Amino acid sequence: MSTLSLAAQDSSTMLRRNLLHARRYPSLTLNVLLTPIVLLLLFVYVFGDVMSAGIGGGGADRSEYVAYLVPGILLMTIGATPAGTAVSVSMDMTEGIIARFRTMAIHRGSVLIGHVVGSVLQGIMSVVLVGAVAVAIGFRSTDATALEWLAAFALLVLVATAFTWIAVGMGMASPNPEAASNNALPLMILPLISSAFVPVDAMPGWFRPIAEYQPFTPAIETLRGLLLGSEIGNSGWITIVWCLGLAALGYRWSTSLFNRDPK
Repeated sequence: MSTLSLAAQDSSTMLRRNLLHARRYPSLTLNVLLTPIVLLLLFVYVFGDVMSAGIGGGGADRSEYVAYLVPGILLMTIGATPAGTAVSVSMDMTEGIIARFRTMAIHRGSVLIGHVVGSVLQGIMSVVLVGAVAVAIGFRSTDATALEWLAAFALLVLVATAFTWIAVGMGMASPNPEAASNNALPLMILPLISSAFVPVDAMPGWFRPIAEYQPFTPAIETLRGLLLGSEIGNSGWITIVWCLGLAALGYRWSTSLFNRDPK
């Protein structure tokens, strides 16, 4: 059997292991899933009339704000999922299973790949559920073509992969699961200070650069353009550069920590 086949087989085994762990800790998955749904309902039915005042240069009705809000909530869902991965990786580190995996005759990269692929799958499944809630409250994307839907799906996978690699590094570098959860908070906070809820142009001047020059804002604008037909501009390329850079950084960080000799 070739090295590639062994790596694929071992990675598949690790993926099944991580998915089974997710079933054993449903509260973590529910917390990650329920937060975007609660925010979606909160900003539509409680703050919707107020927040929509910043849309379209003079206000928008609730259905228009739902259309504006949903892409941001979907990216927020993707950003929240890796936080659970950081905790899961830290648990593996503190419980000693990583040290045991290092001594076993398995492909070394399969341990990390299993975590990453499992997290991406959970993120996409969460997006599907949040998207179903969005459709139920009125979200529609009638103008998007099949190619644009495919590009939107690829965008979500790319963003999920990039931030998951960062989360894996956070988990491996954290001394315990509690610290890993705290370290992963920026992945959940960044979407809150992006263009998810109101346009960047409607923000105060001092705050605008913070929202504009971060990875989630171009990703959200790209997803809006794909699903709603709005102008994408250079947001697509910026998103790709951000994701490839973060994925490379997270991969190097994670593998260096994993391959480091235990003290």
